[in-house]
Amino acid sequence: MTKKQKRLLYRIIISLLLFVICIFIPEKYALIRALAFLAPYIAVGYDVIKKAVNNIFSGQIFDENFLMLAATVGAYALGEYSEAVMVLILYQIGELFQSCAVSKTRKSITALMDIRPDSANKVYEDGSINVISPEELAPGDIILIKSGEKIPVDCVVTKGESYIDTTALTGEAQPVAVKEDSILTSGCVNISGTLYARVNKPFSESTVSKILELTEKSAEKKSKSENFITKFAKYYTPAVCALAVFIVLVPTALYGDFASHVKSGLIFLVVSCPCALVISVPLSFFCGMGGASKNGILIKGAVYIEALSKLKTVIFDKTGTLTKGKFEISEVKSANGFDNEQLLYLAAAAEKYSDHPIALAIKEKADISDSITEKAEQIVGKGVRALVDNKKVCVGNKAFMKDENVDFEDDFSDGTHVYVSADGVYAGVIIVKDMIKDGAKEALQTLRNYGAEAVMLTGDKKSVGEKTAKALGIEKAYCELLPSDKVEIAEKIIAENKGKNKVTAFAGDGINDAPVLSVSDVGIAMGVVGSDAAIEAANVVLMDDNLSKIPLAMKISSKTMRIVKQNVVFTLTVKIAVMILSVMGYANMWLAIFADVGAAVIAILNAVRAFGIKKTD
Repeated sequence: MTKKQKRLLYRIIISLLLFVICIFIPEKYALIRALAFLAPYIAVGYDVIKKAVNNIFSGQIFDENFLMLAATVGAYALGEYSEAVMVLILYQIGELFQSCAVSKTRKSITALMDIRPDSANKVYEDGSINVISPEELAPGDIILIKSGEKIPVDCVVTKGESYIDTTALTGEAQPVAVKEDSILTSGCVNISGTLYARVNKPFSESTVSKILELTEKSAEKKSKSENFITKFAKYYTPAVCALAVFIVLVPTALYGDFASHVKSGLIFLVVSCPCALVISVPLSFFCGMGGASKNGILIKGAVYIEALSKLKTVIFDKTGTLTKGKFEISEVKSANGFDNEQLLYLAAAAEKYSDHPIALAIKEKADISDSITEKAEQIVGKGVRALVDNKKVCVGNKAFMKDENVDFEDDFSDGTHVYVSADGVYAGVIIVKDMIKDGAKEALQTLRNYGAEAVMLTGDKKSVGEKTAKALGIEKAYCELLPSDKVEIAEKIIAENKGKNKVTAFAGDGINDAPVLSVSDVGIAMGVVGSDAAIEAANVVLMDDNLSKIPLAMKISSKTMRIVKQNVVFTLTVKIAVMILSVMGYANMWLAIFADVGAAVIAILNAVRAFGIKKTD
């Protein structure tokens, strides 16, 4: 809880304690009782009173604060002190629930700044190196990029060879080999060798800055949903106040007995107090978010529950969302007398000192603790050459095999191919893939059963992207995209859907997905593999990355919306019925209390049902 929320909680607790004490004051001490109830009344409701008074003086009279003030003052005037206090206590509990539900999970997108490099190593003509801010770099400057460092600005390699992790920008899981004259994009990470590069763009025009700008602009396009009760009170409050005046003045003019009609008018105001609504509506959403949380789904606000219940299109990022974002061996094909175990051993031993993602995937499948690896040499863009147990082992792509004059068998199966030779003899091929997540295909089918279509966006090559889409049953797939391309396509789909009154969601996991997550009606991030920026920019976070949680979130949201509508209809029906009775003179204060507090209790009990929504419901 924030300090403000804790203060409100303490006020509610203190007011409840004072309320209990006041109840035991005998009614014969009317003045003492009236003054005593002022303590919990002011303690819990001073901010409501202050807002109502300020609004009156600013000309914005009719809102829920004014009606709360009018209703409780009316109750006080009728001697119903406990009712006046309890109405404010219940109102504040509802406000606290709503505040906690939203502010606890809703944070700014400042985590996106993590992709922004804090410094750059500028190389001067005399060979000296100075650490400066990336903003100080100018086109033509030479910089040093060490292993593990982020690339500070867009630049071109002048010396050195390495592999670059571009996942943050393209979503492509496989590192990219770079050498002299290769173009480097800011925001990516140098994962192996040392590079010298010439700056070709100032920081303000670099890719990393453009991503930040895209996210900020996308966030601005998000419509701010007004609070339901505020909208309702805008029309409801002046209407009931006018009716209360009518109930007092018209019958008095016709029949006299001003005091009796004043009492009827005040009863009408007590009945009209929107206590049940101001509690049950936010509480229903709160319970819906709680029910989603129990199922591993974090929904950052009531507005997204409503949006999820109307979801018609889900745009998916591929790597890390539909796929695991990690290479795994899918097939091993040995040749020329070598068996699969030997093939894996030789490849893993040759890659013994490599941190390349493909090498890590191979090393996971072989025991190389007793291997002797010497003279390991990395040939950038081709593979690794090493002496393994006194055998010359080459591990890499087709081009590497051709360079080594190895007579190998070409393989055309799906995936990334790692060819292996030992002493010039072809030993076989290891096929690795960024595997589709378990249950992804079934989750997408469930999504379609719920009436929503799936679209895939990816920075991967077209051949890889289209094969993944086909395997998952996705009909629309856009490949080889940069972050700006993703935003452009997403905006186009969102605009088309809005024209048809349809809601669009985007599901992603990388920093490069943050702008699209922000511009979508509902942004969905992967909580386990997702970057901090994606998680902060998203409106919904799947805590275990299980894609089946997306249709489940739709199901929970739909049920929550049904509960909200039930509470609204029930509360208004009861209140309108009792209002009519009060106009006719048949309603007393007890009936008014039922219409207010009683209806609130029933609505709250109905709202709590949303906590128990399960996958099987």
